Amino acid sequence: MLQILQSKAQIYESRKVLRAKNWSTIGGLFDRARRRFKLGSRLAVGDMVKSWDVLQSLNFLDKNLSKQDVVVDFGAYCSEVPVALNKMGFSKVYGVDLNPEIKLMPHAEDINYVISDFLESPLKNHSAQAVTAISVIEHGYQPQRLFKEVSRLLADGGYFIASFDYWPEKINVGSTKFFGMDWRIFSREEITEMVQVASEFGLFPVGKMEDTAASKPIHCAGFEYTFGWIVFQKRSA
Repeated sequence: MLQILQSKAQIYESRKVLRAKNWSTIGGLFDRARRRFKLGSRLAVGDMVKSWDVLQSLNFLDKNLSKQDVVVDFGAYCSEVPVALNKMGFSKVYGVDLNPEIKLMPHAEDINYVISDFLESPLKNHSAQAVTAISVIEHGYQPQRLFKEVSRLLADGGYFIASFDYWPEKINVGSTKFFGMDWRIFSREEITEMVQVASEFGLFPVGKMEDTAASKPIHCAGFEYTFGWIVFQKRSA
């Protein structure tokens, strides 16, 4: 399953739905200022611009998993996903990130935050029913390591859900980096390559692959693009 963000309006509509479902965690202006200036002992999480892919991911998990299933969130520092899953009643949520401040995330008493490189985590083999990565894999992308680790963590039938920066034609970002890592805006051709690598580790797309983009609602570092959202399922040979 591949879906593409088509407009900025979808972002705002998605946040309305998140709030209506009581899944939203980004709070108001004060909470966002608190995160920006690192005020208080708890991190404020979430990002308005990620509303569409967060809603897509939470809806999918709500429909396809039970509340007792294990969900692992890659790149969990300030991620809305583990906190929202906790609000939704999921009882076995893990967040993995190298940033030690992940321990300051909300509900650390209920959510299992792990300080680790998510490409080489200490979590048990085949222990998860889902792995999520929201706007993570485009930073320092290492496809072989990524899909090997996802396949190791997932039980048979489990899902890998990821969102990423996207535009059908290749956009060259040059030497632009984020978090000290190389950054890419995935192209249609690179998504095809991603699917091929994932298949080598028993991970296959779920549902339709819709790669057409109508507009460039995202503006960052001087580039304009959109978001892609994809779901893989692990299937035994």
